[in-house]
Amino acid sequence: MGPRSRPALRAVESIVVPDPQHGRVLVLRDTQGITEAQAVIPPPLVPIVVRFTGRLSCEDIAKEVSGDGQGEVPVEVVTRLAAELDRGLFLDGPTFRAARARVEGDFAAATTRPASHAGGAYFAERQALERYIDGSCLAKAKATHANGPHANGGSLLALVAPHIDPWRGAVGYGHAYNALAASLPADADTFVIFGTSHAPMARPFALCRKAFDTPLGPVDADGEALDAIAACATFDPYADQFNHKREHSLEFQVVFLKHLLKGRRFRIVPILAGLGLQQASGVDPASDGAIRAFTDGVRALVDGRPGKVVVVAGADMAHVGPRFGDPAPYDEAQRGTLEKADRTSLELAASLDVTGFWSHVAADLDERRVCGLAPIWSLLHAVSGTGARGKVLHYEQTVDADDGSIVSHAAVGFYG
Repeated sequence: MGPRSRPALRAVESIVVPDPQHGRVLVLRDTQGITEAQAVIPPPLVPIVVRFTGRLSCEDIAKEVSGDGQGEVPVEVVTRLAAELDRGLFLDGPTFRAARARVEGDFAAATTRPASHAGGAYFAERQALERYIDGSCLAKAKATHANGPHANGGSLLALVAPHIDPWRGAVGYGHAYNALAASLPADADTFVIFGTSHAPMARPFALCRKAFDTPLGPVDADGEALDAIAACATFDPYADQFNHKREHSLEFQVVFLKHLLKGRRFRIVPILAGLGLQQASGVDPASDGAIRAFTDGVRALVDGRPGKVVVVAGADMAHVGPRFGDPAPYDEAQRGTLEKADRTSLELAASLDVTGFWSHVAADLDERRVCGLAPIWSLLHAVSGTGARGKVLHYEQTVDADDGSIVSHAAVGFYG
């Protein structure tokens, strides 16, 4: 990197976390799986990094930051920081593109998607994972929900479950998958799983044809179902298949399904939902013919295999507090307001008000940052003609012990 280089930060996840030395630091993480590394940016360097947009040269950035009252910033500081981020694969450019081509090629050639988050977000060892799901998730949820989700009657047609890591979302997962265990149709053998894509997507949805590995064994994809949905698409539904490599919103659901179904044979239809343009604009996705054609294809699969298909959405709700860019943690009054907003959204979903759910969440998306909007909307569209009855089974706000940031999540069952 030289003074005239124009560094451009690529699309990565950025969060603010507590730090004993600096108070708070900016952390950059790759949600696409090109690198496992994280970049930790201390406060004095943040004004430099936020200007890595590809518009300004390193020389321009040094002058601009120096003129903002940050003190004199030598151009060498900017070029050195840019070079480090380039080596770490956080900048868009030849270094990153070459690495991405290698990783994408390896993933495309693989028949199985590895369990990317095993050993981090959940146990990688089979017996430890089984004990954790049984004891810390399913059993605790039963203990705090006396009647059990089976009290709703009917068979489970669809399920909204959390996608927060299973350490923090244990009870939420327990409520969701207790409901599935209690009311799963006897003939169900296919699970359409919608997940949030935490990495940018070029298309509204992304299919994946690979088996998903888990510490409990692999789960095959349903090729016939994938072909049927792909035939309805007016865009390439595999254009963003690489986003499946590191995406946890689907992986966690497959782990819980594999545990609950034990030796029972079943297959999955993994779908990442992006809908980035619609979320940015607030426009109802149903107004887009390409999106509607794709989701109609999923609905046709559900309608064409009665009693055999269950739709699952791996979807969290709000993300608020310092970790996500808010100036301070929410106080009790704000948490109450947040819960009211979340529950209103969830009740709209439970009543299968597809348009109302989208409109309500989209209206304050910049404030609540509901990352499960796209997969929940997709699930609702897929089952809206089935006559399903929805019920909110659990709602929770998981509060970060360090800075008070909140991720809210829920379990919602749809029965018919």
